[in-house]
Amino acid sequence: MARIIAVANQKGGVGKTTTAVNLAAALAAAKRKVLLIDLDPQGNATMASGVDKHEASPSGCEVLLAEAPIDTAIVTTEAHYDLLPGNGDLTAAELKLMDALARENRLKEQLAKVAGKYDIILIDCPPTLHLLTVNALTAANSLLIPVQCEYFALEGLSSLLDTVKAVRQHLNPQLEIEGLLRTMYDVRNNLGNEVSAQLTQHFGDKVLRSIIPRNVRLAEAPSHGQPIHLYDRSSRGAIAYIGLAGEIIRRERGSQAAVAALHAMHGDTPEESSVEASAHLDQE
Repeated sequence: MARIIAVANQKGGVGKTTTAVNLAAALAAAKRKVLLIDLDPQGNATMASGVDKHEASPSGCEVLLAEAPIDTAIVTTEAHYDLLPGNGDLTAAELKLMDALARENRLKEQLAKVAGKYDIILIDCPPTLHLLTVNALTAANSLLIPVQCEYFALEGLSSLLDTVKAVRQHLNPQLEIEGLLRTMYDVRNNLGNEVSAQLTQHFGDKVLRSIIPRNVRLAEAPSHGQPIHLYDRSSRGAIAYIGLAGEIIRRERGSQAAVAALHAMHGDTPEESSVEASAHLDQE
């Protein structure tokens, strides 16, 4: 069964879509079967994957509204990961779902139909904490938070973490924090170093070791409809996302090992062990 990771931060311009697209490509290059969900009405992840958001039909809108089977909307990209395209129609979908029953579970229900085909599913969330993002958090196992290493980096994180807490209480008790990812980092910038230190001080080992640098080639890649892995695989940006993919894979293995160890110690079921391991990780 796929591990589902939502990539979210309601603060715009932090490298959220860049991370979702390039992490998907890096994981695919590591021989993982990956599905990227573009849940942002801007459709930037779709375009950056080389798919025309205006031509995508059916798209995520029809899938969320149960107007089209999810497998008919998924397309394969040049970078060898699959994509559920998104576009402006997602705004209409969000409005139509406002009065629907179990509206927060629509994405979870759809992903359950294809999760067995993938190792990892990434969800690129919109820069808001509205219904689309709540759908992503309800469907996800964990949340990856890109944080720009600039002034006001911590702004809005408290609101996002409050939303995570509410989702855990009412919709998805298994939701974990995958980690905080420092993006647009310039080692020569004193402010960037200060923000990095603040993040580590506040969040400890929830801050990922991987750091995404400021990189011109990384910024250019979306305009060519390619992840950085295809556009310039020798660039610092490409190398950074390969490192991030490796860290995500290692963390997944570590989590699986923790579940197996608890199962062996207590003689309970794997499902019970998974719940206990998640609670233990959150307390650390």
